[in-house]
Amino acid sequence: MAHLLDLSTLTAPLPAVVPALGELFSSAGFELSLVGGPVRDLFLGRVSPDLDFTTNADPDRTIAVIRRWADTYWEIGRAFGTIGLRKDGHQLEITTYRAESYDPGSRKPAVAFGTSLEDDLFRRDFTINAMALRLPSLELVDPWGGVKDLSAGVLRTPGAPSSSFSDDPLRMMRAARFVSQLGVRVAPEVLEAMTSMAERIGIISSERVRDELMKLVLGAAPARGIDVMVETGLADHVLPEVSALRLEIDEHHKHKDVYQHSLTVMEQACSLETDDAGAVPAPDFVLRFAALMHDIGKPATRKFEASGAVSFRHHDAVGSKLTARRMRELRFDNDTIKAVARLVELHMRFYGYGEAGWTDSAVRRYVNDAGPLLERLHRLTRSDVTTRNRRKAERLAFAYDDLETRIAALAEQEELASIRPDLDGAAIMELLQIRPGPVVGRAYRFLMEERMEHGPLGRDAAETRLRSWWSGQPESQLTADAHPSESRKA
Repeated sequence: MAHLLDLSTLTAPLPAVVPALGELFSSAGFELSLVGGPVRDLFLGRVSPDLDFTTNADPDRTIAVIRRWADTYWEIGRAFGTIGLRKDGHQLEITTYRAESYDPGSRKPAVAFGTSLEDDLFRRDFTINAMALRLPSLELVDPWGGVKDLSAGVLRTPGAPSSSFSDDPLRMMRAARFVSQLGVRVAPEVLEAMTSMAERIGIISSERVRDELMKLVLGAAPARGIDVMVETGLADHVLPEVSALRLEIDEHHKHKDVYQHSLTVMEQACSLETDDAGAVPAPDFVLRFAALMHDIGKPATRKFEASGAVSFRHHDAVGSKLTARRMRELRFDNDTIKAVARLVELHMRFYGYGEAGWTDSAVRRYVNDAGPLLERLHRLTRSDVTTRNRRKAERLAFAYDDLETRIAALAEQEELASIRPDLDGAAIMELLQIRPGPVVGRAYRFLMEERMEHGPLGRDAAETRLRSWWSGQPESQLTADAHPSESRKA
């Protein structure tokens, strides 16, 4: 099906580089079409930051056409028929018509160039992405009913779903990602194919799986996307710890299971993100993923008490380790792993405050342990309250309001965001007349404990306490680090 596109039906403008590039290729005797996501997004009222095109020109001819026109170009994707370029601030990719498929045991697609636009569209993942806009004529090519499916909010494949997923199993995760990003529902036959072929995701590299998972989590409705992964069995291979939560009843017996509770926590965490000027700008992967993973330690720590209650002692510490292990397997970077795992580890810390109240020392330790994650921890802790008991929810909210008020009050007095001992390492060595070594570290930790317990001491008081600590240390532990001319000098 092809017809001229009435641009008045679209709410997003077409960037000027699009028709200009079409004229360039047409003048050179080649076909060119805007294709896939950028066409879909035009119907959704937005312009994709990355503009994708397809052509019957091979990479060499594509380069010949755009060489002088582009501000710059690159050939990183040349093996797959793709030439990238930048023009007037826009990033564009031009790919030769192609068909690609996976060998059952391979992680990489075997690429073969195609001969027609319609054949190229047939090999694409879903009908809503199998649309093209011929350039410069602005003829919409939609052979598989993408506009209709987009309007209906349904995700279908151009051909048989099993064939599509066999060609590229990552498309199954992409289906879950589009549920999160676009709010579509997956057609029954597509869900069936995903369920029967879920194990095929195992041939895809961890890096590609990770990238799709991140896009899903950063979408508008990540809980819905995760639910599709769990329902189809994809999560059994990608996030098995999340699938396992369906077996665990929470300690309050107020939720269907810990899995549903975790989805609710993630939804609530999303609602507490801020605008770009706020403390946690949306969308925030670290907060959202920590919310999803915060209870994955429960299956390993479940215990049935004599009273009949179910407990999950230390599930926070266990869950932190499981989270870090899963993220390493998915090839996340170390900083992201540490941040998410730390939030999982700390997510239960607040409940001691709600039950018994904290000293100023305990508040300082809470802030110090959270470090730069404090604002995320605030939101994760608040999101973790999903009880249907209104009085309990109000009591917990009031307690956390009080904790945040105390943190703010202490922060005005003590610069809580960057708590340090009153003496640094250099001052410690000068005062005690010792060289760098383990003793300096022990002295520093002593002063940090004093700072946590008592607040800012001032230099004189800190020196007095350090001398007192130093005088009580065993001689055998100190002489090795003393200056050659000193044994114990304070």
